[in-house]
Amino acid sequence: MALDLAILSGAGALPPDLARAYPDALYITFTGINHSLPGRTEDHSFEQLGKLFAVLKERGIRRVVMAGSMYRPALNPENFDAFMRQISPQLVAALQLGDDGLLRFVIDLFESHGFTVCGAHELLPEMTAKAGILSQVVPQSKHHEDIEKGRALLGLLSDADIGQSTVFENGLCLGIETLQGTDALLRFVGQTPSHLRRGQGGVLIKTPKSGQDLRVDMPAIGPDTIRAVQAAGLAGLAIDAGRVLLLEPEQTRALVAQFGLFLIAQEI
Repeated sequence: MALDLAILSGAGALPPDLARAYPDALYITFTGINHSLPGRTEDHSFEQLGKLFAVLKERGIRRVVMAGSMYRPALNPENFDAFMRQISPQLVAALQLGDDGLLRFVIDLFESHGFTVCGAHELLPEMTAKAGILSQVVPQSKHHEDIEKGRALLGLLSDADIGQSTVFENGLCLGIETLQGTDALLRFVGQTPSHLRRGQGGVLIKTPKSGQDLRVDMPAIGPDTIRAVQAAGLAGLAIDAGRVLLLEPEQTRALVAQFGLFLIAQEI
């Protein structure tokens, strides 16, 4: 029972997982944004946020969770409601701050209207991993060295708001995640000529950026990630304990075992 909860849905496996756990929640989707929620959804527009806030209050909603992948929509000021026209100067400024700055602005909007913004990991705590090796295969010393180098690089990139993932193999960086996402990174790695790789067996390292608000932008891995790791010829994955979501966790772990990969969650 969660009659006071609204699920604001994008695409991916996370919104359906939340919907199954909270069947009485209000399901909200957005015009022009792909989503994966079945059935009884209510569609709203980013250009009419004033209307959305009014509907949420009328329904007795006190908590909202933003789940699934979304992209920045094209906004037409001619379609703005009175609320959007009022905040448009702040919105324009937030759009210049990068993804983290824009998300903080959106969170502040909801909180200023009396809503509590929840993280999916708070509603589904079992979807994050505890520290430890989550696979039968154990990372070797060379993998730990790659993980350390990958984490060091991600720390440097964090302040520039660039990506949450990198791939290291035998001490070399094979790629970093940019706007195109983790799957694109792994495809790029898989296309790397063999003479540049010193043999296969690298590691995907995935971690939140420093200061990233995990309520609305927690990194995630899932079955598609594991398939892409295997296709790229990597040996395994390293994630943060409690700070990276495991989408469809049973299938994710089953694929890790099937492909003979390692999966390690580290306390950071």
